[in-house]
Amino acid sequence: MTMLTCRMADTEATRVREAAETLGLSVSQMIREALRRYLNSVGAEHDVEVYGRMPLRSDELSIMSIQSCLPAEDWSDWADASG
Repeated sequence: MTMLTCRMADTEATRVREAAETLGLSVSQMIREALRRYLNSVGAEHDVEVYGRMPLRSDELSIMSIQSCLPAEDWSDWADASG
């Protein structure tokens, strides 16, 4: 792991400590989780922007017609197969 440091207002630091304590997390865990969620959110927003500029093509959407990704055959009788 890499250590990062940052400065924040005392009020925000207090909120982080209180939230971590309430959730039973260390302050580091709390900040890591919050940052992970924020980065996921930013990434999702970026994906929306990209999709707006370049929507999926019909060949990419063709997978939507597949009803199930299960095997086409019933393999349940192989559960007791010896190998």
